[in-house]
Amino acid sequence: MAEVFKDSIFLILLSKELGKEQAKGYKTAIESGGGEALIYPTSKRIDFDDGVTHIISLTSDFPQYAEAQDYYVPVVTPSWITQSLMKGKQATYRPYTPDPTLFFSNVVICCGDIPSGDKDAIIGAVLALGGMETSSMTRLTTHICALTMDHPVCKAVQDKKLKTKIVLPHWFDDCLKLGKRIEETPYLLPDPEIFRKHREEDVPIPDSDHMAGATSSVPTNLNLQVPMDSPALRRLTIFADKAVMISNDLNMSSRIRTIIESLIEGGGGTMTTSIQKANMYVCHYRHGRDYVIASRAGIDVGNLSWLYYLITHNEWTSPFRRLMHYPLPKEPLPGFERLKITLSNYGGDARVYLENLVRAAGAEFTKNMKEENTHLITARNTSEKCEAAKEWDIEMVNHLWIEESYAKCKAQKLSDPRYTHFPPRTNLGEVIGQTQFDEETLAQIYFPRDPTPSPDDPELLKRPPMHEKDQNRAISKASDEDIQMADMSDEEPKKVEKGSSVKPKKALPKTKARTSTDSVSTPAPSRRISLDKENNTPSSTNSRSAKDKALNKLHGLAPDIALYEKEKKRKGAVWGGERAANKIEKERSLERSSSPAAQSEEEEEYSADDQPKPKRSKISAPTLPPAEIRLLITGYKKWIEKPEREEKDRRKLRELGILVVQDPTSCTHLAAPSMVRTKKFLCALASGPTIVSAGFIDHCIEHGEIPHAADYPLGDTTNEKKFKLKLKDALVRAKANRRCLLKGISAVYCTAEIPNGTDTYRDIVTANGGTFLIFRGRGVPTIKPTKPEEDDGPAEPVYLLSGDRPEEKKIWSKFTEMAEAGNMIPRIVKTEWLLDVAMSQELKWNDVYLATSR
Repeated sequence: MAEVFKDSIFLILLSKELGKEQAKGYKTAIESGGGEALIYPTSKRIDFDDGVTHIISLTSDFPQYAEAQDYYVPVVTPSWITQSLMKGKQATYRPYTPDPTLFFSNVVICCGDIPSGDKDAIIGAVLALGGMETSSMTRLTTHICALTMDHPVCKAVQDKKLKTKIVLPHWFDDCLKLGKRIEETPYLLPDPEIFRKHREEDVPIPDSDHMAGATSSVPTNLNLQVPMDSPALRRLTIFADKAVMISNDLNMSSRIRTIIESLIEGGGGTMTTSIQKANMYVCHYRHGRDYVIASRAGIDVGNLSWLYYLITHNEWTSPFRRLMHYPLPKEPLPGFERLKITLSNYGGDARVYLENLVRAAGAEFTKNMKEENTHLITARNTSEKCEAAKEWDIEMVNHLWIEESYAKCKAQKLSDPRYTHFPPRTNLGEVIGQTQFDEETLAQIYFPRDPTPSPDDPELLKRPPMHEKDQNRAISKASDEDIQMADMSDEEPKKVEKGSSVKPKKALPKTKARTSTDSVSTPAPSRRISLDKENNTPSSTNSRSAKDKALNKLHGLAPDIALYEKEKKRKGAVWGGERAANKIEKERSLERSSSPAAQSEEEEEYSADDQPKPKRSKISAPTLPPAEIRLLITGYKKWIEKPEREEKDRRKLRELGILVVQDPTSCTHLAAPSMVRTKKFLCALASGPTIVSAGFIDHCIEHGEIPHAADYPLGDTTNEKKFKLKLKDALVRAKANRRCLLKGISAVYCTAEIPNGTDTYRDIVTANGGTFLIFRGRGVPTIKPTKPEEDDGPAEPVYLLSGDRPEEKKIWSKFTEMAEAGNMIPRIVKTEWLLDVAMSQELKWNDVYLATSR
């Protein structure tokens, strides 16, 4: 066998999924390929300077995953070993990564009968998210993307009864829209559920193991293998050589605290009351000096739920991995202060988890939904609460909104389509609990700077500093002669020995702000100045002794200095050498150039009572009035090709309390020069807004006040005669329809080649509550075949929007066959039908709309 893994050193990390016996098997396989393998428990620290080249793990949830990336050490699943041995060379890393963000990492796709544009888009997405693509069917292929079973590849899978999944392109589309990988079952050919069943039919509520032990920040019980009052508590290894500090804000009973301390100490750990000595810090809130010090030092900071998880599973997990394992914010997150949120279509642990997440964010949770509710979080958009939310104009989102808002420490914008996307036959509870914290955001908000330690504080136990690997030497185990180049700027100050005459300096009281001249002036000498001497020479007491000590120290550092100068000149892409040296020099120059005033202000960031003192107040920006009017503007001629004037006028309107919006479904007012059949006008009309003329905008801008809307009605008798309707009557019908004009129609189909594109008609149909589908004349019929005697009532019409191009006319007969097979009346219509229906807000019919009448 070829030495595939020659000169490679592997670390196999044990976990709940990867046991010792399996690890031994992988170790044997690696050694057969010429490599060296070591088996490590997850809690054991990895020394990357020992020449580690690969890490084998089924999860990215181990302490040094980020550090491995910094060292460019690939982390791959065990499948990579098998594939490398089969190929006779090391396989690509990306498809075998355990990184959860690359959710297509174990997908190998082969495309069948789909359009070339869709094929390129799907393949590109799969490759970007960790998957692979093959042009033909192979043993490694996991998914085939196709519209029908007619393709030879699909027939081969069916005939040979292979386990390869044949999915519709819709599956990839829904996964990409959500940013999560959902189950393929509803999209599997030859009988996909998304076409076979209606959206409203029930979908089982799935189970999710991502929330195990993390549904609440305060667990109700501690799952031990022996009674909690038993002295023979089981031995844990997760706390070996760890110092754990438990905050007083947890309000634990003395009995529970005693049991936890016994478990930690019985497993080789210690308890401490000093944050400077701790390796783990457990607290309830993201608040206080100890929390800030621990977070900035890189110590693991979690809440009681996280500690219980470690004890129960005896396995390390990052407190950032699960949202309910990290301390809670003490104040409501921005944007959640006045929200009332309820849930729908979630059950079991998922519901408990979301309830606690809503409360942790600072919003009010209600079990029942009322009109005063602001948000509905739902796993599907079909339920009684969902229908009521549409009628009461309550925001309806999936759980990704609350999870990502909590992870990013502020309410996210509802305009993100990921939060309002609901796959037709999927309960999104299957992807709950996969969101992780944004560590950079936490650092910026909750611990932006190191608090100044008091003089009596002992030295802080930091994680060992990272050292850059020497890429020029051969890969081997590190010897005693290996030299590490440490960052000289990170040297810690020497401790003050006992009996020393040096005393800790007292904190100086804050004085009034100095002028810029004072901050750069030469400081006055601290000693007394002789009045009879013009020039003062500093005393040289003990100067010779100090010089001798400095000289001896310099001689001792000579080899390190020579090595440092050599490494400074080294070029290359690896961090270190000239780039690292330049950065160090730049940081030092900034430190030297910083003014004493700036340094003093930084040192006094934290006062003696651990409470940050208020900074000087800045001149606040003028507050804008609440947006009482959400105005949608279409066809305003004064802004055409004048973006600067448009921006200026928009600011004036906003200062008056008018917010110019682009979403037709969210506007309260619509301004237009006349009755125009634009997409904006027709989509906004479905909501029944107040419609005004362009003079309303002119008055606001010129006079700086909001006039009565009734003073600027949109009067357009010419177009009313042309469209054979009264705008006033259409508005009355729109308010009665509540954007449900087309809801009673099974679907409005549209040809892919229709003039002006499909997006315009899609928006008009969906704004009026209809279902919009593109008909291409191929693939699985989207209308279920139904015999007349099986139908509940008379045949209903189904519409196809079409132009008169030859490629569109070719599929008319196929649409007719599909509709008639489903006991429906096919109506192939011109776009005039949809425009007239949307403008009049009345579902009407006349044979003149038929495209076949042209």
